[in-house]
Amino acid sequence: MPHWTSETCAAGGVYIHYWRGRSIDGRGPQRGDAARPPRLRAGKAKPPLLLHGLTANGACWGPVARYLECDFDVVMPDACGHGRSSAPARGYRYEDHAADVIALIAALGLDQPFLLGHSMGGMTAALVAAMMDAAVRGVVLADPTFLTPRRQREVWESNAAGEHRRQLDRSEGELVAEARRRHPRRSAEILALQCAAKLQTRTSAFEVLKPPAPDYRQTVGVIRAPILLVLADAGGVVSEKTAGELFRLNPRVQTGRIAETGHGIPYDQPKRLADAVAQFLRPLARV
Repeated sequence: MPHWTSETCAAGGVYIHYWRGRSIDGRGPQRGDAARPPRLRAGKAKPPLLLHGLTANGACWGPVARYLECDFDVVMPDACGHGRSSAPARGYRYEDHAADVIALIAALGLDQPFLLGHSMGGMTAALVAAMMDAAVRGVVLADPTFLTPRRQREVWESNAAGEHRRQLDRSEGELVAEARRRHPRRSAEILALQCAAKLQTRTSAFEVLKPPAPDYRQTVGVIRAPILLVLADAGGVVSEKTAGELFRLNPRVQTGRIAETGHGIPYDQPKRLADAVAQFLRPLARV
């Protein structure tokens, strides 16, 4: 992430690491930046927070963020248990992640930010928007983990944490080679970012998968900000049926579909996702 600054700040009893565009004077991070975050760059719209999925980190948003940075001063945090953020003994439920994001928004002094979340980050973004009400300007949910109770139990019983623990014994090169075989169309950059992030993910972070997750219908139903729900072309979590149900619960929900991708939308189609996000956010940024 050569042209982003790497910064850390105290937020709600933990330390959250995040990547961000250069500050207004063009300097890199300096001593004391963790306590005094940089100002927004001149001429930039209200910042979107890009919230990643399980086993990823803020850096994994890099390809998407490069398309957005002309219009927006993006902030890409690492969730607790991921990347360079704190890894407490507990505190990995969706409600915990949402509280961390709200504390980060307050610590950085962000006024009416936008939220863009993928997978786990999508559910987190929805919770933050529901909790912050009018203090959020707009929300983009890229195939969020809106799972039925039955599907939650199936995911939890699959022992994803145990599989992750076994992968931590492998080298980054081995993980990249396997990822390349599984996802031959993804760029070398994103495969490297994903595998590096996986090796930085603590097994305790998988607590987020333990049922019950928040009721996504109730959560989306109370969000007052405009919502863009981005669906995968094939193999995604959120179906057209679920999208229609959410629209009936909350007419602020718009839907978009990204072609030639499954659940890994930011990795398979970063430009198409960024284009959809920018098209949705630009009018809101002018309000």
